[in-house]
Parts: sequence; structure tokens; C-alpha cells
Amino acid sequence: MLRWISYSSLVPPNLFILLAMIGVVLGSRFRRAGLLLATAAVACLYLTATPGVSFLLMRSADKLAGIVPSLPLPASPGAIVVLSAEYRHIPGGKDTVGPVTLERLAQAAREWRRTGLPILVSGGWLERADDSLAGMMAQSLESDFRVPVQWREDRSRTTYENALYSAEILRRAGISSALVVTNSWHMARALWSFYAVGYPVIAAPLPEGRSLPLSPSIVFPQVPSLVGSYYALHELIGLAWYVGRYRKW
Repeated sequence: MLRWISYSSLVPPNLFILLAMIGVVLGSRFRRAGLLLATAAVACLYLTATPGVSFLLMRSADKLAGIVPSLPLPASPGAIVVLSAEYRHIPGGKDTVGPVTLERLAQAAREWRRTGLPILVSGGWLERADDSLAGMMAQSLESDFRVPVQWREDRSRTTYENALYSAEILRRAGISSALVVTNSWHMARALWSFYAVGYPVIAAPLPEGRSLPLSPSIVFPQVPSLVGSYYALHELIGLAWYVGRYRKW
């Protein structure tokens, strides 16, 4: 795949915008086909921007965590693993964690205060970043939350690699199982990745209770709903790809 085509740009609802543009261009020569493609893409974009559809997609991603295969725990969890999400590039300043990653760090801090277990932060280097995600996470935990970080896993670029390299570090430290902290909509792919690399974990998701008030507003598009649909579809498609790619289920 060409470098200028990112995976994120091909995940709905981003894909629907791209297809709508293709439909408009195609319509200059093939009017019916172009109109059909553009109309279908805009309709899908509209649906994924509604609270009702976004809620259903998010709930589907959440519930998958309950059916992912798990490994028996050989002992009580001996560490907390926090998975990275995104970061914020600060022109002229030091890059820092983004809001989703920050939410995960807050949950890790709560788990640390509850259990006292040592923390491993997991996240590799991204293009243009002045530090690894693990480095940014460690800095935030230690300075913003006053929580110590025991290990930094800074080689990973995917959720599967988060699990693979984190498991290597913890096994070398003599820790046979761990708590894993991430968003509930990301938990299924995280749990499956640890299962695929043979490392037992227990989910410690963010408390993201979902409800959908029944009102006319659930059929009108909203930007937060579009973002939620993106996260959910990213995870659903990503999990399907992992299962096909690594063939472990």
C-alpha cells in the first residue's frame, strides 16, 4: 500500500467520504453509476453520524470483549499494562499524550492506587513524534498523576505488537499475568492479542457505561456520534483482520 494511503483513511466513516468523492468524479462520465455510489456513500455517512447507529456500533465493540477466548490465570495479576492510543504534536514544544491515551492513563492510576501493582506502558514511535508513546505515557503518569512507571515497551506499532512485546518484558520479570487497561471499545482486540501471544490477562476497561435516551435526536447526525462510529468500526474491522491474519481463534 502506498505510504500516502493510511489504514485510517480506509476505515468507515472516512471511507464513505472518499467513496462519495469518487462517485461525484465518476458521475461526470457515468452519471447513473456515479450518482448511485455517491448517494449510497452519503447515506452510510449520515447513518454512522447518528447517535442511534453509533450507540449500536459501540455496544457491539464492547460486547465482543466478553466472547474473546481467554487463557487460565496461573496466578493473580502481577502488573498493570496500559495500551497507548494517540498523541498530540506540539509545534515548538514537547509532544504529549492525546485525550484517549490520557483517559487510559487515568484509569491505570486508579488501578495502581487500588492494587499497588507495577505499571508497564506500551506504545512505540510514530512519525514526527519526538518521543515514543510509551515515553509520553510514562512522563504523564509520573508528572500528572504521581504514579511510578516500572517498564516502558516502546517497540510496538499495533495492538498485537503491544501484547507481544509487553508479554516479553513481563515474562522476563517473572510476572505470569497482568491487568490490561484500555477503552472498552478497544478491549476485545487487546484481549484477543494477548490470547494470541499466549499471555494471560484480565480486562480493566475504562468505566464507559452507555445509554441511549429515546428521543428524536437519535436520528439526527452529530459529530461525537461520527467519532464514536469511527472508533467502533476501526475495532470491529481490526479484530476481524487480526483473526484472519494470525488465525488463532
